Amino acid sequence: MAAHGRSALRDLFDESPTPHIAHPPRTHHRDFYVATDGSFRESGGGLGAVIETRDGTRVARIATADAPPDNNVAEYRALHLGLDVLAARAPADARVGVLIDHDALASNVNNTVLAIGHPDRKPPQPISVPTATRYHWRGIQARLNGFAEIRAARIDSDQNPAHPLANAPAQYQHVNREPDRCVLPEPPEATAPTEFPPPSRADRNGGGRASD
Repeated sequence: MAAHGRSALRDLFDESPTPHIAHPPRTHHRDFYVATDGSFRESGGGLGAVIETRDGTRVARIATADAPPDNNVAEYRALHLGLDVLAARAPADARVGVLIDHDALASNVNNTVLAIGHPDRKPPQPISVPTATRYHWRGIQARLNGFAEIRAARIDSDQNPAHPLANAPAQYQHVNREPDRCVLPEPPEATAPTEFPPPSRADRNGGGRASD
């Protein structure tokens, strides 16, 4: 359950691993969070996305039927869609947290982000993209370059709020009729300027405050 006054997506992001990128607490806080999911069935699949600001304000929800050829394509299409919708509603200097339940896609996103900041633009790990997803991957790459900072967290499918939207798009069609919103998040919470040292460190300095 999300903490009072905080975004469910923000909580999930804070508590989930971000492949290939260190995740110290001070770097958790994003301006926007987007969770996406894609479903594949022979009878027809779907794409889902949920976007929130860091203070929990909903920006958009999408649930749309789709007919991807396989699950990989569904996941890449869903992320491409979610990032497109976010890009239309967020400023270019936004810091974004992505939540997806597809291991390889989360890895590819973070490897690409690290490559963007590398002098040789080389990712720390090889990026392998399924052939059928290449066009959507190009669109995702363009969006990754369009935000000030972005990283992906890997979550379980049963925790992904976009999962039901993707798996039952007909049931959730009403979310597509929600009015468009362009919402800027509230300013970050103030943090304490100083921290008290643990007793063991204080004791080593004669009972006074530990040195930096």
